[in-house]
This record gives sequence, structure tokens and C-alpha cells, in this order.
Amino acid sequence: MMKSKEKKAKQKEGKEKKRLPNEKSYGVLLSPVITEKATLGSEHNQITFRVPLKATKPEIKDAVERLFDVKVVAVNTLRQQGKTKRFKGQVGKRAAYKKAMVTLAEGHAVDVTTGI
Repeated sequence: MMKSKEKKAKQKEGKEKKRLPNEKSYGVLLSPVITEKATLGSEHNQITFRVPLKATKPEIKDAVERLFDVKVVAVNTLRQQGKTKRFKGQVGKRAAYKKAMVTLAEGHAVDVTTGI
């Protein structure tokens, strides 16, 4: 009886279940950020995304792993406050947003900057 439990445990270790994207995964990542700094980061296995202000690091990690089928090592986030701007003499403010810099494991890559 012990042998069958050990076999099942070894089989579970060997198989890694593929997690499919769910509806929430698509709502967490709004768009990739395509800037000079972001493209430099892509050389070091980093991708930058715009995310909702209320998105958390575990949610971002889960969404990237599900959507792109990659292993995420770290997630760094920052909140960018909206700039005050003038338009036709009126003072307005741009909306604040949040960016997430996602570091991928060695051997994993997602190229969102091709064709630009």
C-alpha cells in the first residue's frame, strides 16, 4: 500500500498541470508598455504591462503565467500619478495608472515588441 502512494506522489511531481486562462486573467493585463526602457528590459527577460490600479502582484503573476504559459520569477509594480495639463485654458488632470514589470525565468520569453 505504501508503494502505490509513493508512485502517485512521484507522478504528481513529474506532471505540472497546465493552467488555462480565465476571464479574470484578461482583465488584469490592460496593455503592454512599449517604451525604450521597456524594450531594454525585454533583453533581460522582463515585460512591462499597464494594469488596473487595484491589481495585486499575485494576480498579475497568475495572469501572465496563465496567458503566456511562462514561469514568472518576480513582479515589480509602480503607480504613476496623472499629470496636470492645460487644454484651451482649462486645467485638467490625466488619469493615474499602474505599471507592472514582470521578470520571467531563464529560458522563458514573450516578445511583445516585434513589428514596431
